[in-house]
Amino acid sequence: MNIVAPSQAYEAHRKKSVSARKLLSIDPVEVVHLEIGPGDTLPAHVTPVDVFFYVLEGRGEIEVGDERAEVQKDMLIESPKDIPHAVHNTGAGPFRVLVVKTPKPL
Repeated sequence: MNIVAPSQAYEAHRKKSVSARKLLSIDPVEVVHLEIGPGDTLPAHVTPVDVFFYVLEGRGEIEVGDERAEVQKDMLIESPKDIPHAVHNTGAGPFRVLVVKTPKPL
């Protein structure tokens, strides 16, 4: 069994109310815990690998390309590589999302 403790805040996208912690980074996957405070946003950006988002807590909106959808706990959202995506907290509390990148970005 391999138990991995959360690492320090992920270097990219650090803001006061946006926390991204890399939980796991092995071939062929990277897993990041994203927490966004009320009213805040992880700005649109592109990744060179496929990504999926799994909502752990709260309500928000996820943008993938030109599409934007309301999401909530237990929803899974796919984002293909090289397509801009963003995450927005539209709720009153924390918005926590598990971000899985595959294969692991170089």
